[in-house]
Amino acid sequence: MAMRNGKSKRAVERERKFLVGRLPPNRSRFHHEVIEQGYLSVGDGDSESTEVRLRRVHHRYVLTVKRGRGESRLEKEVPISTESARALWPLTRGRRIKKVRYKIPHGPVSIELDVYRDNARGLAVAEVEFESQAALKRFAPPDWFGREVTGRKEFSNSQLAVTGWKTASH
Repeated sequence: MAMRNGKSKRAVERERKFLVGRLPPNRSRFHHEVIEQGYLSVGDGDSESTEVRLRRVHHRYVLTVKRGRGESRLEKEVPISTESARALWPLTRGRRIKKVRYKIPHGPVSIELDVYRDNARGLAVAEVEFESQAALKRFAPPDWFGREVTGRKEFSNSQLAVTGWKTASH
């Protein structure tokens, strides 16, 4: 099982991703943190594609393996030591992103609003994870969400880490 904030997480990630039409003006009142992530392996974006990511939040490191594309895909997260993370980080050169993630409650779900920095500056996306396929299908996005980009390779974090935002298809 994967871990998030010290709690077990299911192995299948079910999520929808949206461009953000306008940033919520009160976002700073919600929990937020800077996330840096680098990719050790970037898949080709097909349904069996596998990516391997190293993420740093504060002084915690997590190695994540994701397989698949779209609304539902396999995901495993493993906390790793600072020493191991520092040994692996140089291998992500040229495949990194940095963002501020805001966690915004919205009814029964939590919206993860990512505001990108550095090579993806100017991009903001919102992701929502769901417990079931039924919940995913019935989700009604708030009015500040823009176009849905779930499964679009050019909006995946791994692709943004490689190409940046200015070269992605808008």
